[in-house]
Amino acid sequence: MDGLNIYNSAGLMALTNLREGEVKLGQKVQTVATLDEITSSSAQFVLVGIPEDIGVRANYGIAGAASTWEPTLKALLNIQSTPFFNGEELLILGHFAISEPTKTEVPYLQEKVAEIDALVYPVIQKIIAAGKTPIVIGGGHNNAYPIIKGVSLGLKAPIDVINIDAHADLRPATGRHSGNGFSYAIKDGYLIRYGIFGLHQNYNNNAILETIAANQHIYPVFFDDLLKSDQPIFSAWSKLVKKTGTTPGLELDLDCIENVLSSAMTPSGFSLNEIRKLILNPTKKFAYLHICEGAVALIDGRRCQTTPKTLTYLISDFIKSQK
Repeated sequence: MDGLNIYNSAGLMALTNLREGEVKLGQKVQTVATLDEITSSSAQFVLVGIPEDIGVRANYGIAGAASTWEPTLKALLNIQSTPFFNGEELLILGHFAISEPTKTEVPYLQEKVAEIDALVYPVIQKIIAAGKTPIVIGGGHNNAYPIIKGVSLGLKAPIDVINIDAHADLRPATGRHSGNGFSYAIKDGYLIRYGIFGLHQNYNNNAILETIAANQHIYPVFFDDLLKSDQPIFSAWSKLVKKTGTTPGLELDLDCIENVLSSAMTPSGFSLNEIRKLILNPTKKFAYLHICEGAVALIDGRRCQTTPKTLTYLISDFIKSQK
């Protein structure tokens, strides 16, 4: 059955490669036995995985995002524990085990995505209600919706979100998939102000552009305009962040970073170091971090072994900058 698999310290240690004279992150991170124990943990950050690509396939994308969580977790557990990032700041909760639907036509995949929504949001709500900061590793961008819903319910108020992404994911709210998580969040009243950083003009259709233009609370920053500008990217980023409230959510779709393996992999995008700079120099605290769409292996045969290390940099940067 679908559900949350909660990890224990023994399971994490089995993924940690010990070395004499060194202390790895896996030796320091925290675990819990139940969701109720999150409140009493001293860790500020709670890591959870959603290894699925059903939402991607429901949006006619290429499967593979489900391959990312386990190798990323292992890569993270094996970085060094240092004063910069000791590991005790992080509680590794577990991952959502999600079964494949028996029927693979798009309408059935979309039904399954709605089931995933119902599975995810109560856990995120519980993490937020405990006063912690969720870090969610996907999985498809469909999971933005239950994360936003869970954070909003946990805070008992609608939230703002900044999404670093080549795509707005504002397709019509008619059947759940990876391309309309923000449409549903806006429609259902969980998301108010929505900033999108790095949109590609070539890959957002006219209907989406009209949706953006019609909503005064959607703030687009196009990657094409950043390329034309003589101003540093960080300047445009800071202006966008200022348009959101005190503690917005942070979404990062890895298809915005050039040459990172994903269903919509791009040769033209932000560099990894540019994204790291944005995360390492925050102008606000963020309510959560969601990193999605990256893959180690796509169903079409493409593979990339550096994706877990990419995510490890981004996770550790976020924790260092938000402590």
